[in-house]
Amino acid sequence: MPASLLWAVDVYGRVFSLSTGGQQWEQCQDAQLEFKRVVAVRQCCWGIACDHEVYLNVHASDLPVRYQEDAYENQRWNPVDGFSERLLPSDRWQWSDVTGLENQPLDGFRLPSANWEWEGDWYMDENFEGEPTEKEGWTYAMDFPATYTRDKKWNSCVRRRRWLRYRRYRAMDAWAKIPSEQSGLPDPFNDVSSGGWDISDEPRGRLSLWAVSLQGKVWYREGIHHHCPEGTAWEELPLPGEVVQISCGAGDLVWAVLWEGQLIVREGITRDCPQGTSWVTVDSPSPEVGAIHVAVGVNVVWAITKDNKVWFRRGVNSHNPCGSGWIGMVGEMIMINVGPNDQVWGISCEDRSVHYRQGVTSSELSGKTWRAITVPRDNDRSLSRASASSLHSAGCYFSGEARAHSAMSEDLNPEQGVAEGVSGFVPPPALLPDVPMTTPPLPEEDVPKPRMPKVTSNSFISELISDRDKTSRDGPASSDPAIPEEEPVPGPREAGASPLVPSPGQWHGAAGDHQWSNVDLEEAQTHLAAAGTQGGGGAAALDSADTCSLSSVATYTLALEEQYGADEHPLWAWVSGGGCSVDEHSQLSWFSSLATSANALSASVQSLSLSISPAQTAAWRKQIFEQLSERAKREMDHFRHYEQAVEQSVWVRKGAMQWWRDWKPYKWVDVRFALEQFSGPEANRDGILFIYYNFHEEKKYLHAFINEITILVPILNESKHTFAVYTAERTKQRWPIRLAAATELEMNDWLVLLSASCCDSRGIQGPPSKQAIWSITCKGDIFVSEPSAGLEATLYPTPCDQMFWRQVGGHLRVVECNSQGVVWGIGYDHTAWVHTGGYGGGIFQGMASDADDIYTQTDEKSVYIYENQRWNPVSGYSNRGLPTDRYMWSDASGLQECTKTNTKPPSPHWTWVSDWAIDYGISGGSDRDGWQYAADFPASYHGHKTMKDFVRHRRWARKCKLTTTGPWQEVPPIALSDVSIRPCAAQSTVEQVPVWAISSKGDVLCRLGVTALTPAGSSWLHVGTDQPFKSVCIGGANQVWAVARDGSAFYRGSVSAENPAGDCWYHIPSPAKQKLKQVSVGRTSVYAVDENGNLWYRHGLTPSYPQGSSWGHISNNVRKVSVGPLDQVWIIADKVQGSHSLSCGTVCHRLGVQPVEPKGLSWDYGIGGGWDHVTVRGNSMEPPRVSMPALTDPSHLALHCPLSAGPPPEVNGKPHYP
Repeated sequence: MPASLLWAVDVYGRVFSLSTGGQQWEQCQDAQLEFKRVVAVRQCCWGIACDHEVYLNVHASDLPVRYQEDAYENQRWNPVDGFSERLLPSDRWQWSDVTGLENQPLDGFRLPSANWEWEGDWYMDENFEGEPTEKEGWTYAMDFPATYTRDKKWNSCVRRRRWLRYRRYRAMDAWAKIPSEQSGLPDPFNDVSSGGWDISDEPRGRLSLWAVSLQGKVWYREGIHHHCPEGTAWEELPLPGEVVQISCGAGDLVWAVLWEGQLIVREGITRDCPQGTSWVTVDSPSPEVGAIHVAVGVNVVWAITKDNKVWFRRGVNSHNPCGSGWIGMVGEMIMINVGPNDQVWGISCEDRSVHYRQGVTSSELSGKTWRAITVPRDNDRSLSRASASSLHSAGCYFSGEARAHSAMSEDLNPEQGVAEGVSGFVPPPALLPDVPMTTPPLPEEDVPKPRMPKVTSNSFISELISDRDKTSRDGPASSDPAIPEEEPVPGPREAGASPLVPSPGQWHGAAGDHQWSNVDLEEAQTHLAAAGTQGGGGAAALDSADTCSLSSVATYTLALEEQYGADEHPLWAWVSGGGCSVDEHSQLSWFSSLATSANALSASVQSLSLSISPAQTAAWRKQIFEQLSERAKREMDHFRHYEQAVEQSVWVRKGAMQWWRDWKPYKWVDVRFALEQFSGPEANRDGILFIYYNFHEEKKYLHAFINEITILVPILNESKHTFAVYTAERTKQRWPIRLAAATELEMNDWLVLLSASCCDSRGIQGPPSKQAIWSITCKGDIFVSEPSAGLEATLYPTPCDQMFWRQVGGHLRVVECNSQGVVWGIGYDHTAWVHTGGYGGGIFQGMASDADDIYTQTDEKSVYIYENQRWNPVSGYSNRGLPTDRYMWSDASGLQECTKTNTKPPSPHWTWVSDWAIDYGISGGSDRDGWQYAADFPASYHGHKTMKDFVRHRRWARKCKLTTTGPWQEVPPIALSDVSIRPCAAQSTVEQVPVWAISSKGDVLCRLGVTALTPAGSSWLHVGTDQPFKSVCIGGANQVWAVARDGSAFYRGSVSAENPAGDCWYHIPSPAKQKLKQVSVGRTSVYAVDENGNLWYRHGLTPSYPQGSSWGHISNNVRKVSVGPLDQVWIIADKVQGSHSLSCGTVCHRLGVQPVEPKGLSWDYGIGGGWDHVTVRGNSMEPPRVSMPALTDPSHLALHCPLSAGPPPEVNGKPHYP
């Protein structure tokens, strides 16, 4: 899980963030603003400053926020001028939108706010439905509105062309004020809440922003999405009363608190109405005490009453947003916040510290206990480091400021008192040096007590400070006060503990550097008055400074940038975890035990570094190594004359399984399963796999030699835990031995054992090599194969059915590699992963696994079912179909019944993480209820109803999640849909490895900083496009090809090591009447696959004309293609004929690919079916060169016939050569 941020505001209006992988609060560097509260989501943070305005902070990303503006230029033909701007009165505007109803001249477009900037000028769109248009981008039609075409016809009386311009959001990582509307400005705000990004039927990138004004009104911000983070307008919502606070969850839950202490819940929130329809009132948790604060998540609601008691609402979900009842919780909080995974944070009422609710799980949403977050802030940590360093060197604490100002202490006047020292740091009496002080201590009643500055605004922050001041004045001090009071220490060192105050000059200097308009400095004036009464004491302190360089230990400043010291915990006013992705499995370093250990380790290392030099460390290591080497040599010499104790061994493991009998009657048969392994004197291991079964009361058996097994594959089966065993012969037939275990654990044990045995027999150990071929099954399992030198041989290549494949831990949808050892993968949830170089994980965890490079990996995907209906004259559309119709609840094919209740996750490894919801993102569009219409089943569906549509269907989706382990590390934060790594020769020493990718939104990206040592790279470089893309590939000569979502192909020009992103895109016409979906580029060749499964080869590629000339058809029934660094071609094919049936998802190898025949000759079939992806872009192993014998030499002609097994046959007593 990538690092995310927890946001908080302290009582002085400063904003801090804490990373889930960090150990300190980082201050948001914006000294011009003081905030009352913030609300965070994953991609941005909203806040209300002390001017009651709403501000937005969009997190910087390698993927810019861009918005495409477009306008259409319309023209009509007339006999005099031809096509011109003279339109009929009934025609559309000359410059309009796509519908022609709105007038949109190019000079009428304006930037929404000062936070945007134009990327360039207007330009013509010369692409139309995946095909390039004629000159100047015109499309033609007979009239407005009509169907437009690229070609001009004799009856084309009107034409139009599209103009494009992009604007970019530039206020990244900065607080930008939300622009107000020109008319009807909203009231000043005092609360804000954001969420709604996880509404089941909400488009991706949408957000809901709710705000509460000072007058108790509720406002909703419209139009917030990925391309418009600011939104468009505020909409006021009617209320049953005045609201003081509101909270919005990640889903469709919105709660608010009324002035009277009651709570209201928003109902009717849907995709088409994200602001909801009505309010429902819910009583306060306590009848006597009203509520003052509420926080909602996905399925939880927490509340706080006026007596600071915490309450949990049970029974809350999207179907019952009001819940069923309140449960009182332990602890007292002033505010509370819920994260996207229903994790909870709060601010304690006792000491104003941030607390995290531990033990929150999907089964126990209320959690178990509160735990304080005790990490320091960034300025606190720098102070602590300086203090620790000075303690070792001078025996006391002082900061860098004290070092700078200690030299100036001699020039100070006696009236100034002391020099500037540590900002806000007061050393405890035990750490003060033993320096004689001549100033007598003041009487206790004359010593001014330090007080916190009072905030004069009537905000929530002032309430916190006033409560704190009241507690310090009227009541006893707490056991762990946030700002401890200084008291004289009895004993001989009483003078060393007397408080010192800054001089008036210091206050003026601090005020000049820090503008704090809302702070009352009456406390500072009290300190200054006290300082004026002890001028002699200040002179004595200066005298001691002349004689002792440690005098700075007793100096400090009350600069307003640091109101409290490092040893005092900060006072927090607000916390927001809406963008903090934490779950029950997260390992956080936020708490006291971990922080204390880290600080202790830092201190010990620092103290050790003061006493041991690097040269001493190196000598010490060398001495230890020599001693260990001598000891090992001495002990091993005593056993060299002994013979090997065991020369051969036989090991047998037996078990009971079920075997799928692959002849009639086809059924599962109970069998005995045995693995017999033996090792020889040379430590070589082999074995035999036996399957014993009964046939007509006769005992029979099947067997397979371990060294003949080519792959072991888990099979997706809802009712059984099944795996398949392939051999070379069964790979040709595509009919493996299928076995089923009683439990999943037993199946995994056998898979691990058999896989280890196969690897031992073939001498394969450790991680995959750089030349390995990677593949992925339809289940997401990852397999690798070590290619042989003759795999790509021209004459007699190694048959790919003899290749051995072994499984690698992890779960992916796409994997790509190159011969430098750089391997990237993409999960079903579009998360990018990079291979760590390790091996194992998954079912191999703990056995034959590299524990150092194994990490937790998660993946999510959606399971789809279809609701089908037919129209009839009586009831309209209903679930009463014809007897020949498909099931009313079915899969995509309609052949299998799939209802909401009987549909299970893909395998036991997956768990549901959401409920069933309508999927509006289905291809072809849908109406507002998600329906697609057609004339009959099955047919082509469309998103609008016509008179001829008698059937309809809609797709339902439910998310499930898988957690596993493998040698993969996540590459945050951009979600990807495709990735490509430049292939290179085996001997190549490329410093920077070019990596191109497509984001899940269709943006083209180039990864920088990728090397063999740092395969994850450093940052993304955005490559501008006019439309979203779906596939990209870079070849061995830096030629970059891509496919847009409309099926058109593009070539990127001028890509090089010096210019990794290239200059511009060249549109490449697609094959006739075909839309491409994937492209793969090798050293000199380009292959593409269209949406109908046809494989195409690009002719005419030359260095001077890299775009090529035309497409040539190679084959059909192709799902994926991969072209390697040697121009070798591998595909995933469907409908491959096997011994018993057609096989889908078969790995195939193109034979005969050579410079004179770049398209190859035929296919060699490998493993299958059930495969979904293969890549050979890492195999740069050149085939061995074979010298061709002379054609006139009959003794060598047998080499040309692969079926020849001996001397040529004799005919009439003479050799006959066919």
